[in-house]
Amino acid sequence: MMNDRICIGKIVAAHGIRGEVKVQSQTKIPTDVDKFGEVETKDATRRFSIKVLGTISSNVRVKIKGVETRNEAEALIGTELYVSRNALPKLAEDEFYKGDIVGLKVCLKTPEQIIGKVVGFANYGAGEIIEIKLNGQKETELLPFTESYVPTINIADGYIIVSSASMVFAAEDDEDN
Repeated sequence: MMNDRICIGKIVAAHGIRGEVKVQSQTKIPTDVDKFGEVETKDATRRFSIKVLGTISSNVRVKIKGVETRNEAEALIGTELYVSRNALPKLAEDEFYKGDIVGLKVCLKTPEQIIGKVVGFANYGAGEIIEIKLNGQKETELLPFTESYVPTINIADGYIIVSSASMVFAAEDDEDN
């Protein structure tokens, strides 16, 4: 389920009055978000030249060429920034991009026990969180994205295995229905 484009960040807020934005970077080194050339929106309808100006807590402060006012910056909040996979560094055999995991099946204990799918990632300052949409549920579950909670990632076969008490209870609830 490899995409030819990878999300490297998301605009989460405007900063100041001169059109700067705060970007939640998805790159290994957050300030590298401007190192891969122009970025584009998820639907590929807009392209931006960006420059990192600094950091603000867990986000990076970015200037987007052509965005000059706070109102223009605010209009971009929620915009995900994508680059071509070819613009990114080559990965080692056991490495992956988070974008490669979004959409994978989520399994409990074995690949046959599918309980949902990965819908995204977040980082609220205490580490990476994986967001999972459970089968038959409206809400999503959030799990720490660590080896103890996500011991198996199999991109080639399209699944991850999770190990969590909340997922166990959700799976048991599904079996009762």
